[in-house]
Amino acid sequence: MRRSTGAAAVVLALAMAGAIGDAQGRRPASPAGSSAVEVGGRYDPKAAEPTYVGGKWIEITYGRPILRGRDVFGSGANYGKVANPDQPVWRAGANVTTQLKTEAPLVINGKTVAPGTYTVFVDLKPNNWTFILSTWKAQTRYDPNNKAEIWGAYGYTPDKDVVRAPMKMETLPHSHAQMSWEFVDMTDAGGSLAVMWEKTMGSVAFKLGS
Repeated sequence: MRRSTGAAAVVLALAMAGAIGDAQGRRPASPAGSSAVEVGGRYDPKAAEPTYVGGKWIEITYGRPILRGRDVFGSGANYGKVANPDQPVWRAGANVTTQLKTEAPLVINGKTVAPGTYTVFVDLKPNNWTFILSTWKAQTRYDPNNKAEIWGAYGYTPDKDVVRAPMKMETLPHSHAQMSWEFVDMTDAGGSLAVMWEKTMGSVAFKLGS
């Protein structure tokens, strides 16, 4: 998918602004964040201190945009346009494409996802979000000439999708100023991965594979 010249200019300007901000010691507008969980192990009853052994890590890394007074999801024809103004799907974060790294096989929407690193996207529709894992590689710095990797969701195409899954939508009692990904309702069998922003939460359930 070809990005418009205007959109490319905006992306380049934002990338340059981030670099200048770093050089001048300013905090980034959307700080980097991560959430992780360790699964499949057990605590060693013979250890002198609490020691969890045999576990495997699942981690999501992403940029954390902040509301700053915006209505990020909106309604009607403008739904999702602030969070995702001109990309085919939402990167569900900011800056570098959101990525999920798992050491354990995961079963999502009936499909087993092998251990590895995947990019994460969300297809935004009113009260109907779709979680996407993809094998698109993420650029670490914006490069418009790099067609093998993507920045955010610019250039995303669905041919590299590994799995798509409907997300459970919930309205939260409090507004989250900064977007967050979290592992929720975890058990030995699995749990859910949830994204929260403003008063909206979308989550996708997963099981631990074998």
